[in-house]
Amino acid sequence: MPEFGDSIDSATFEQILEMDDDEEEREFSKSIVYDFFEQAKSTFVKMDSNLEKKDLAQLSALGHFLKGSSATLGLTKVKDSCEKIQHFGAHKDETGTRDEPDEKTCLKNCESTIAAAKEEFREVEKMLRRFYHDE
Repeated sequence: MPEFGDSIDSATFEQILEMDDDEEEREFSKSIVYDFFEQAKSTFVKMDSNLEKKDLAQLSALGHFLKGSSATLGLTKVKDSCEKIQHFGAHKDETGTRDEPDEKTCLKNCESTIAAAKEEFREVEKMLRRFYHDE
């Protein structure tokens, strides 16, 4: 098991790997991970579009959606950023505990957090492609 640092929760990712029939090929886990890559890229495109439209409710929903799928794979940093996007889109602070009534602040927070999430995604995508010998 490679060292992924704090970007990927090894225990969660190992549970996905345990479902592989062949530890050399890793077809099952690879298909799940690569499906996630496509899903994340598509979701980021939708986030950018909804950021332009200033649609906070949709940004919150997209953050929630990507938070769940990244959590399933143990992609900790991506999950955490998506959770913040979910909160900002719901007019909350990054913890989701305080209301943030100013729409511009919420949009600005979404914008910077989406940028961070994209960078975190690029990092884990590189790590996982390396893990699956596909660079």
